Amino acid sequence: MSQSTKQIIAVVPAAGIGSRMGAEVPKQYLALNEQTILGHTLDCLLTHTEISAVIIALNPEDKYFSALPQATHPKLITVTGGNERADSVLAALQHADESSWVLVHDAARPCLSHLDIDKLIASTAVFPQGSILAAPVRDTMKRSNDSGEICHTVCRDKLWHALTPQYFPAKQLKDNLEAALAAEALITDEASAMEWAGIKPGIISGRADNIKVTHPDDLQLAGLFLKNLSRQGK
Repeated sequence: MSQSTKQIIAVVPAAGIGSRMGAEVPKQYLALNEQTILGHTLDCLLTHTEISAVIIALNPEDKYFSALPQATHPKLITVTGGNERADSVLAALQHADESSWVLVHDAARPCLSHLDIDKLIASTAVFPQGSILAAPVRDTMKRSNDSGEICHTVCRDKLWHALTPQYFPAKQLKDNLEAALAAEALITDEASAMEWAGIKPGIISGRADNIKVTHPDDLQLAGLFLKNLSRQGK
């Protein structure tokens, strides 16, 4: 099956509460340039022509999502998420056709561009096992000891910051996530589940402005990036 005929589904784990933001609402519902962080994220995915559906995993006590203008979009499917990211992704994958490919994207990465999605989708020609967006490490990296002192400088050659989306065949991702969790493996993202299974995902260099909003200072930066993306039409 050629890439152009594969069904592509986006999965958004959004069941977290984002406590590091210190806000009264989960961070994905904080205001950003006249709508919510999650609203921007969903807009990018829902308007991409090659994505046939967007499955979002929500906290069972979520009381904010239904108020979003995107909540009634015909391409959107909601499911109940779990305590951990992997649990939410698995809940979403239960509603994905096993023959499809899935783009798993963080709810709090609102600055995703269609061009980066295009690059990731096209990457199966080189990485049929799947791939992730990533940004090369540019800063000097230090490793510390338990006392907070520098032990040594880490070589940054071939070091990458893992971003999202992460793009894999739905059945393989589901099987590997389930097996890794059953083995109590440390799973921090979808790629780590594939790596645990012996698969080596490809790396696609993505835009550095595809930041995750984690701390309050990130909001202003994300707002600037979104305005720039809008001007560039991306």
